[in-house]
Amino acid sequence: MTELLLENVSVGALSEVSLVVPAGQVACLSGPSGSGKSRLLRAVADLEPHGGGISLGGTRQQEMPAHQWRSRVVMVPADSQWWFDVVGGHFPDDAGSRLPPALGFPSEVMGWSVSRLSSGERQRLALWRALSLQPEALLLDEPTANLDGSSTETVETWLLEEIRRRHIATLWIAHDPGQIHRVADAHYRINGTRVEPVHGSD
Repeated sequence: MTELLLENVSVGALSEVSLVVPAGQVACLSGPSGSGKSRLLRAVADLEPHGGGISLGGTRQQEMPAHQWRSRVVMVPADSQWWFDVVGGHFPDDAGSRLPPALGFPSEVMGWSVSRLSSGERQRLALWRALSLQPEALLLDEPTANLDGSSTETVETWLLEEIRRRHIATLWIAHDPGQIHRVADAHYRINGTRVEPVHGSD
């Protein structure tokens, strides 16, 4: 079981951020716009300079090359990035045959042009792309922000099943109290320069 541990992390205006995300559990992070939620995720992904210690399963971030860390600790940003013209260029060869029904795509999606995808379709595929990397930790920046209500709950259910089954430690930025209630094992909120546990969430 691989837990994600933050010890006195500082990035931007945030300081002394300490929390633990056990394997197979979801810690939700909320706070006002501009409070530093995304920067904190980027620090955990080793994409942003920061102070303090971050470790995964006892291995500290600075003990391994950044590309190796990011293959184990995978971030899904709010606006997913696409480098190739065709969807399938971003996935392993067998990803189309293993597409989860919950995402609502035919296997032919691997041959689609990225330019034809809506923002919601890109967001759903970005989640599958992240999971296809077999991560030990997931960093999700509002992963359902571009989805409608019914799609949101379907994707939530699928994501939670995958997180539990694969024992992935997950840090999930969310604003919707309903979503936090549905998915979070623990809830942390940014208050000024600190990240504090929300009472009753742990």
